[in-house]
Amino acid sequence: MKFTLLAVSNIAVVASAFTASSSFVKTTPVAQRFASSTELSMRYKVAVVGGGPSGACAAEIFAQEKGIDTFLFERKLDNAKPCGGAIPLCMVGEFDLPETVVDRKVRKMNLISPTGVEVSIGDTLQADEYIGMCRREILDKYMRDRAIENGAKCVNGLVTSIDIPADHKVNSDRQYVLTYQEFEAGRSAGTKKSMAVDMIIGADGANSRVAKAMDAGQYNFAIAFQERIKIPDEKMAFYEEMAEMYVGDDVSPDFYGWVFPKYDHVGVGTGTVLNRPAIKQYQKAIRERAGDKIEGGKIIKVEAHPIPEHYRPRRVQGRIALVGDAAGYVTKCSGEGIYFAAKSGRMAAEEIVNLMDGGKRLPTQAEIESTYIKKYDGKYGPTYAVLDILQKVFYSNNGAREAFVELCNSKYVQQVTFDSYLYKRVQGNNPLDDLSLLFSTIGCLIKGYSNAKPDKTFSNPVESLKRI
Repeated sequence: MKFTLLAVSNIAVVASAFTASSSFVKTTPVAQRFASSTELSMRYKVAVVGGGPSGACAAEIFAQEKGIDTFLFERKLDNAKPCGGAIPLCMVGEFDLPETVVDRKVRKMNLISPTGVEVSIGDTLQADEYIGMCRREILDKYMRDRAIENGAKCVNGLVTSIDIPADHKVNSDRQYVLTYQEFEAGRSAGTKKSMAVDMIIGADGANSRVAKAMDAGQYNFAIAFQERIKIPDEKMAFYEEMAEMYVGDDVSPDFYGWVFPKYDHVGVGTGTVLNRPAIKQYQKAIRERAGDKIEGGKIIKVEAHPIPEHYRPRRVQGRIALVGDAAGYVTKCSGEGIYFAAKSGRMAAEEIVNLMDGGKRLPTQAEIESTYIKKYDGKYGPTYAVLDILQKVFYSNNGAREAFVELCNSKYVQQVTFDSYLYKRVQGNNPLDDLSLLFSTIGCLIKGYSNAKPDKTFSNPVESLKRI
């Protein structure tokens, strides 16, 4: 019954999102640092690599500490990450975001099954409740600028290598040396520079250079593909407060396709882990499924990006910690990552700042693991586990997808789902309704399997073994 309750609380969270290598020297000895006067007069340096929500939130916390010098590295200050851009309502308040970063307030969601059955959800929302739709270039810039206003020093640069001393886990006097290309406006080539720091926060996404440098291990990944499409005003009116989600093996064998409204266009996309080579085929299919609703639209931007599928094997090494996509904090089933990126960045920084005691000392690996990692996993680990199960159950074949859409017709499912997604907590559950849902789930699965069209087969044994 406990599993059923958790499943109910997360089942429609699927409406929430969307989800040249350098040489790294890991054992090069780095010169010991000596204080210019006394040990107490030294200011520790923290490098936050990556200026998205996770990095910006971490840098903001570090920058407010007088005993810490914070450097925020970001290669593209106008970066528009391929992303559905959905954020839960609680994030707006929790991270004090202005409504100017929210393009659209989605209050309705159409779910479309493989056979074209449509279910509309959103009737259970209150008048002041919504899912926020953002453009990443707007959201990221706001959060990054706030970190800078709080004292973080922004470096417009690409970190290319990190020298990690062999004894960094046990010797806090050893510093890490970042080599990077710093860019200036009007110049295409960067200037090679280096910086010695005492601590590194890796917030540099799925292809994290920090993760590679610290030997964090690899993870499986999805490819998210999205086209921003400018459609006629009369068609855009349909998406004023509406988002759409399509399931079926034509748009993805293990995920979903989406049409999410933005400021003056819609984001149309899909993603897959199982059949990454066919991503453009799936993208073509989602455009066809959307059909007349986006007909006559003009593609104004094409985006693609890897999305992590699970945690990194190691998220802390010495005084290096990973957050956001670099750590693997994207949920299965929904592909949601923005909230968890911001939350992990803030949580990691808060715990580390507390351990540093006003900039008087550096934390150990064991201390970071017993605070940041333990608290994050305790709070959100069950969510990741349940959504992983739900993805396996409901996205595995067309029969299960048909059942999923039918289940979402339940007002009880919608209510508990939105409570769970919008506020990141489970509330308002009724044991009798949970029991009823269990039987409804079984019935929907039987019906879905009997009515569904068979899934197409594919094979890519080499691609399926790739990890990043």
